[in-house]
Amino acid sequence: MKISIITVVYNRRDTIAEALRSLRAQTYREIEHIVIDGGSRDGTLDVLRAEADEATILVSEPDDGIYDALNKGLERATGEIVGVLHSDDVLAHERVLATVAEAFGDGPDAVYGDLDYVGRDDISRILRRWRSGAFTPGRLRAGWMPPHPALFLRRGVIERLGGYDTSFRIAGDYDAILRYFSTDGFRAAYIPEVLVRMRVGGESNRSLGRLLRKSREDYRALRRNEVGGLATLVFKNARKTGQFF
Repeated sequence: MKISIITVVYNRRDTIAEALRSLRAQTYREIEHIVIDGGSRDGTLDVLRAEADEATILVSEPDDGIYDALNKGLERATGEIVGVLHSDDVLAHERVLATVAEAFGDGPDAVYGDLDYVGRDDISRILRRWRSGAFTPGRLRAGWMPPHPALFLRRGVIERLGGYDTSFRIAGDYDAILRYFSTDGFRAAYIPEVLVRMRVGGESNRSLGRLLRKSREDYRALRRNEVGGLATLVFKNARKTGQFF
């Protein structure tokens, strides 16, 4: 079972090498790694080429944002399973992909786990803990979602239901997750352990303006997927409070 991992790079020369090394350290070897670089000119490409191996597909060209870049990765993916490893993230341990592959053996459409938010300069310092819990369709209306970096999907699901809607600038992952997980008969398996460590300071929370835009886009995603409305958005944001304790 081949797993395609997509990495989108946005001038993160200081963290990308660590992300790639966490992938190279995996005991599971049936990996295809697709790296989409937005045409960086700061030396990031030198790091990418130095860390690449025979499983790496490297694309460096301008794109129209992160979801356009992710779609470019999806177009090139040939693995049965697809996951995302952003340039600020690291896989939590060397058996993450082996554990994911084993969980897919029972035939679910998706496999997901937990995520730790960690310090930008010290990934051993845990700032927030995202503990997902088991999926049931009703939890979507209560504001539940799995952490996108710790989510793996069958490529057939993406081919059938579509990739990321690029009209979203921040919440395209939430829109896609709602689309997939609200489909009748969708099956997801939960791995109750941390799969990914994610550095703080992501696209959605860099400023008040971006937080407001994220909320507007979340609301649009909820309405278009007929999962909920304002109450669901409130529940979704309230869930984050518990991640600090």
